[in-house]
Amino acid sequence: MSAPAGAGRLLGVGAALVDGAVVPGDVRIAGGRVEEVGVASGSAPGPIAVPGLVDLQVNGFAGIDLRRTDLAGYRFAGEALAAHAATAVQPTYFGLSLDGYVRALDVLGEVAADQSAALDAGAPWGCRFLPAHLEGPFLNVAFKGAHDERTFLAPSIDAAARLLATGQVGFVTVAPEVPGGVELVRHLAASGVVVSIGHSDADVAATLAAVEAGARHLTHCWNAHRRLTSRDPGPAAVALARPDLVVGLIPDGVHVADETVRLTLHAAAGRVAATTDCIPPAGLASLDTWEEEPGMTVTVRDGRATLADGTLAGSIATPDAVLRNLVGLGLDLPDAVDACGGVQRRLLGLDDVRLRPGDVADVAVLDDALLPVRTLVAGHEVFAA
Repeated sequence: MSAPAGAGRLLGVGAALVDGAVVPGDVRIAGGRVEEVGVASGSAPGPIAVPGLVDLQVNGFAGIDLRRTDLAGYRFAGEALAAHAATAVQPTYFGLSLDGYVRALDVLGEVAADQSAALDAGAPWGCRFLPAHLEGPFLNVAFKGAHDERTFLAPSIDAAARLLATGQVGFVTVAPEVPGGVELVRHLAASGVVVSIGHSDADVAATLAAVEAGARHLTHCWNAHRRLTSRDPGPAAVALARPDLVVGLIPDGVHVADETVRLTLHAAAGRVAATTDCIPPAGLASLDTWEEEPGMTVTVRDGRATLADGTLAGSIATPDAVLRNLVGLGLDLPDAVDACGGVQRRLLGLDDVRLRPGDVADVAVLDDALLPVRTLVAGHEVFAA
């Protein structure tokens, strides 16, 4: 499982999760890629290297609202996310006017250019920010969750075209049962966007129509969509019972009960994409309120982020905490790491990172308690404890 040794550098780990198996020994990195694994170092056992974590739904982090920040804000949030083992995330925008979405996407274009230049210079900062996840505006008021329904729009190919023209849209959550929804799903999928079903009152027929049109993911299963019942199972049953959809899940200990998490992992083994759905207070112990919109205050108490009426308003989970939660619920480390990164990479068509020789060195180094001690993006250290 190793390649010939070269001039690369060792990570200083005692083992690595290589292609889903724990391989004792150190890892050598060279040229931004894994060069060798299972290297005998002669030192005491150390931490474990795993593929870096990938999050499909990051609304904000470390006090930064990614919808409304600038390049400096992205830098701060990206460095903070890297400290929690993330090597790539999708900034997630919601609750904006069409102009507001375009402005946020234009900023993301600046971020993408800056990150590319920084990587070319051998000095990347923080995790990668991927093309955005738009969790709106094409949603159903019946399952608005904590979103501002005044920002919702009827499904519109013209509106979508304006958003796609920025070149920074990679993922869109749509309620397909709204008139025009399936046509929008088909248009977005044909444009190369990953389409997710969410904030939706879709029944089984509408869910299957969306899948036929190209939908490939269910946004935060069990939350903000038609409820599963015995005779009206809705999108959750389709996602669990059929292989067509990747199942988004927020295993933060708040959004979904532990036994429901276990059920989801069992029914959709290898297809669960764990996400934080984190908001700006995540990663900051001292931030206990956040003004989502004028007159819409999110309160954080006992690990729950809620509006005044008790509606959940995202989470304060971190990517590494989600990984630890899954392991704590009985998932073995290889499967937990896959649910926190591998499934996401396959869905998005990103480089397959399994720490095999030749793989891109997007790496998280974790201690015995699965706490991050180092994070590397393309072989460059972006966090060290």
